[in-house]
Formats: sequence, C-alpha cells, structure tokens
Amino acid sequence: MRIGDVYRQSRPGLSIEIFPPKTPAGDRLLYQTLDQLSPYAPDFVSCTYGAGGTTQQRTIEWCQYIQEQLELTATAHFTCVGASRGDLQDWLATATSKGISNIMALRGDPPRAADHFQPASDGLSYANQLVTLIRSGYPDLGIGVAGYPEKHPEARSAASDLDYLKGKVDAGADAVFTQLFYANDCFLTFRDRCDQAGIQVPIIPGIMPITEFSRIQRITAMCGASFPTQLAQRLEAVQHDKQAQYEIGVEHAIAQCADLQANAVAGLHFYALNRSDACREILDALGRKPA
Repeated sequence: MRIGDVYRQSRPGLSIEIFPPKTPAGDRLLYQTLDQLSPYAPDFVSCTYGAGGTTQQRTIEWCQYIQEQLELTATAHFTCVGASRGDLQDWLATATSKGISNIMALRGDPPRAADHFQPASDGLSYANQLVTLIRSGYPDLGIGVAGYPEKHPEARSAASDLDYLKGKVDAGADAVFTQLFYANDCFLTFRDRCDQAGIQVPIIPGIMPITEFSRIQRITAMCGASFPTQLAQRLEAVQHDKQAQYEIGVEHAIAQCADLQANAVAGLHFYALNRSDACREILDALGRKPA
C-alpha cells in the first residue's frame, strides 16, 4: 500500500517507526518487537536511516524483512546526507528493485562530528529537492515528509518553517509526519496553520511514548519540543523509579491519542524505539486489538 492510499481508508491509519540495530542483541530485540506489533496490522512500518547514511543498507534489509517475512508494508527513510545526486539515484534504484514502494524523504541530520548540515559535492541541501528527485524518477512511489509542530530548530521562524513544509508538499509529498510533541494543542494549532497555508495532505501526529524520562528530556532538547510542566513534575517525582515513569508515560500517551482521535486525526505514527510494550498497551486501550 502506498502512503497516499493509507489515509483514504475509513479508519485512522496506523504506522510504527523502528531503527536498524547495531548489535546482534539489538536485532533479536527488534525481531521480537515486530512479531509482537505485527498482529495490530499497522498500515506500514517505517525504518530510519542512520546519521550520515550510516545504516542505509540495513534500512533496505529491514524493509525487505518487514515485507517478505511479516507481509506488512515497509517505508524506507532516505536522506540527503553525504550523498551526491548519483548516490541518491543509485540508492533509489536499489530500494525499488527490492520492492520498496514508500519513502520517507528527509534532509537528515549532519554527522555527529559536524556542527551544521553541509551538502555533499553535487548533492542536495533540502528535503524538497529530494522529494523532487524521487518524484521525477519514480512518480508512483509513496512519499512522506517531516513536519515540526513547534518549528524546526534551525528555522528562522514558524512562518518560514511552514513555507518550507509547503514546498515539500508542493514537490509531491503524500503526507506529513510530525516530530514528537506532548501537548496536543501544539499539534492541533499546527494542523490548522497547515490548512490555512494550503497544505492539503494528511498531517499525521508523531507519538513517542515516555518510557524513560531522562531519554525524553534529551530528545526534546535536541528537537526543540516543549514539555508540559505538570507532566514533567510528575515524572521528576519518580525519577528513580523507571516502572513509575513508564506507567505515567503510557497513561499520558493513551490520553493524548484518545484526544487526537476525538479531533479526527488521519492516523497515528508511533516512534516505538524498537520496543513493543508501550505501543501495545496504548493500542489496546484505544480499542485497536491485535488480530
């Protein structure tokens, strides 16, 4: 199923994001996670692409596993980082030859040693250019792009960030998947602003359940997402109790997702962090029981 078709169904779409592990133990955990989440029949499972393109081959391999062994649709992340136009076209040719029909098109983060994004020689600088390249060579691929309810950290302003997002959609993106957020007003206001800007594709909220407060603090600091004061206080009060943090995080995510569904979101996109417990509890609570 193409990304563009997922959100034409009568029910909200469901997608789950994973990343390629770096160790055999990580592989084993991810196999288990996918086995446990597959019965919930996600419309697609997306697999990330490491910083600097470091896991690009592993991304394709995991997408093949998802499609061939689990019989689910896969979406491969794809970035501009460290790649010339020729490199990008070669990767697309390989991915499509392996049956991948959906791409999450992203500029990508610079390698950890770099303090800013620098395009490769004859490479691309922006995700809208990547969408254009994909669309020109592979017009039938499904394409997702990223959106930032609270503005990309590098954007000059929320207005300029929205203009940039519209450029990605105008280039041919089928849907927008947001960065994580923990206050639904951020997402709902962003969706309204997208509509007012003429962005007429589905805007899908990205949900990262809180399972460990310190990890989420690091992630929100990097991506510029705000954190509700009351939720932070509850988590700080149990900072030495990981199980309590998990329970508070899952409780918050269930309430967050139920409210989003009440506000007619087109779907939910879960950042699973290669673990299944929180996602399963949330989906069960929302009434999306496994097959």
